[in-house]
Amino acid sequence: MTSGALAQVSSSRSRRAGPPARDRLNRRLSGIARCLLGVVFLLAFHGATNVSMQAQTKAPFSISTPAFQPGGSIPKQFTCEGRDISPPLAWTAPPSGTLSLILMVVDPDAPSGTWTHWLIYDLPATAGELPENTPAQATLASGGRQGRNDFGHLGFGGPCPPPGKPHHYFFRLLAVNMRLGLKPGATRRQVEQAVRGHILAQAELMGRFGR
Repeated sequence: MTSGALAQVSSSRSRRAGPPARDRLNRRLSGIARCLLGVVFLLAFHGATNVSMQAQTKAPFSISTPAFQPGGSIPKQFTCEGRDISPPLAWTAPPSGTLSLILMVVDPDAPSGTWTHWLIYDLPATAGELPENTPAQATLASGGRQGRNDFGHLGFGGPCPPPGKPHHYFFRLLAVNMRLGLKPGATRRQVEQAVRGHILAQAELMGRFGR
């Protein structure tokens, strides 16, 4: 067989053998690229889902009541002009590391200075509410201890401002990383001194009342 015939046979076999090796390599690289893009998409989706779930679970620490709107008027039944009972309160979960909760209700507009209307400490971190008309007893069923208000007794003392402009009443809930261990009947000053440097978060609700 002549050299020309051999060249034609070789060329014919090359055409029958299929696509060139370079085409096969390009297809493989294209497949690998698609796989990598798929992995990147899955990782990005997983990360976005985790961020979304964390945002949903980490709700801000807050306190509320169905008795009145934040900044609204406190109904008379929760004041000295009514039944003088405590309003129902509820709050969201405190931050991680919280060992107990402290509730203070104060009136900074009182003529003699900030007036304490209610004080509870060593509330369990798992507690999420206080019922309406919480009893004025030294130790609550939940385990919290009640301090002495500025009326001179345990439990809640409702708003009772002098005639004039409405006063502002702040319901402050503190999340702390300790248990105070104070006996029932402690004052606000004693509680504030004991908890200094241990506050993790604070939630606040304000209501108004005037006569």
